[in-house]
Amino acid sequence: MIQEQPQYNSISTWLRESVMIKLFVIGFLALVLLIPSSMISSLITERAERQGEVGREIAKIWADSQLVEPPVLVIPYKKTVTEQSADHKVTTKQVDDVLYVLPDKLNITADVVPDTLHRGMFESIVYTAKLHLSGDFKPEIFKGISADQMDTAKARLTFKLTDLKGLKTNPVIMFGNQKLNATPVFGEDELLQGGLQVPVSFNVNNTTAIPFSYTLDIKGSRSLNFLHTGKATTVKVHSTWATPSFTGGYSPDERKINNKGFDAKWQVLYYNRPFAQQWVGVDTLLNSMSKQEKAIFGVDLKLPVDQYQQTTRTAKYAVLIILLTFVALFLTELIRKQPIHPFNYALIGAALVIYYTLLLSFAEQVGYTLAYCIASVATIALVSVFISSLLKNKLMAMLFAAILGVFYVFVYVLIQLEDLALLIGSIALFIILSVLMYFSRKINWDK
Repeated sequence: MIQEQPQYNSISTWLRESVMIKLFVIGFLALVLLIPSSMISSLITERAERQGEVGREIAKIWADSQLVEPPVLVIPYKKTVTEQSADHKVTTKQVDDVLYVLPDKLNITADVVPDTLHRGMFESIVYTAKLHLSGDFKPEIFKGISADQMDTAKARLTFKLTDLKGLKTNPVIMFGNQKLNATPVFGEDELLQGGLQVPVSFNVNNTTAIPFSYTLDIKGSRSLNFLHTGKATTVKVHSTWATPSFTGGYSPDERKINNKGFDAKWQVLYYNRPFAQQWVGVDTLLNSMSKQEKAIFGVDLKLPVDQYQQTTRTAKYAVLIILLTFVALFLTELIRKQPIHPFNYALIGAALVIYYTLLLSFAEQVGYTLAYCIASVATIALVSVFISSLLKNKLMAMLFAAILGVFYVFVYVLIQLEDLALLIGSIALFIILSVLMYFSRKINWDK
């Protein structure tokens, strides 16, 4: 035992002073800290989902996202059907059918006034909008069906809105020289379900276009969309919302966005429209989801990159911050030749992880930017004071605080850059790796 004691002491000293062993322990701690980091990421996701739920709850009370389906002219008519019986006897009979006609010209203007509703700390975008729709139906489309076949007494003009709860006033329809009040549709064919309609009359032998116009005063949430049904559809939208997102099958031909709001204009022709100008019998055509997806376009009133999106992106850099902080602390330890216990590394790592809960909780109350400043200053102060007490050197603690501050500023800049984040981040990591390679030359990895 007396002869083995020096060997035991040398092994114990090597375990305490070995650079490789210390790096292994530090790496292991960094991996362990991934567990609470992932839990915090799940917490951020949960809070973001809760905001989405609140938005949907507000929409149920206010009004949901609105899809405006312009008018369709519905004309019942009788057609003659020829049938042949089993004994080859030919008979003819008249059956009822329906002709559906889409507008030739369709013009829509929308003035959207956004607002933000809050429930607790969560918020949702709602709006009121005044829409004016006008256009005409060309009489040429009636060719192929004789006037005596059409039951014009039962003809009607129908249009739809996703959530009729958002309709603030009863729309008055001008069709030709007729002024008509719209009524809800009940118990009719599927095309009209959930819509509004007015009975109309017209002369099928008239050679001039039949104009129509009406105004919709509506409420909605998050987005306003339109269904392209005109042979030539023109839509103009104006709003004071400064962060729109244009969606759907067609991009605006003209757009102007600034901090005062946006103006957008679509001009769409029927060549790439998934609907025929007229059809018979099929009352589900406009309701086909696959066809609607190709013909819907509009705008989402997006919140500026909200605190949950920014916090989620920030949390993705947690591993990088922890590793860089541990490396900086390790190099400080080597330069000072003053060992730091792995438990102290773990405490510093825990502070870096708790940083993200501070960021999330403050962001919900005061916004992301101010929350980032509060959480960063608090974490840097805590870690630097702790290091000062460990190393008994205020200058080194101030230097470490500056290094940690650079890390957080670097991450904040990456979050704000968005499109250039990958480029700037790659360059910065390359520089950091170069610095580590430079300092690693003087480390004796055998001791």
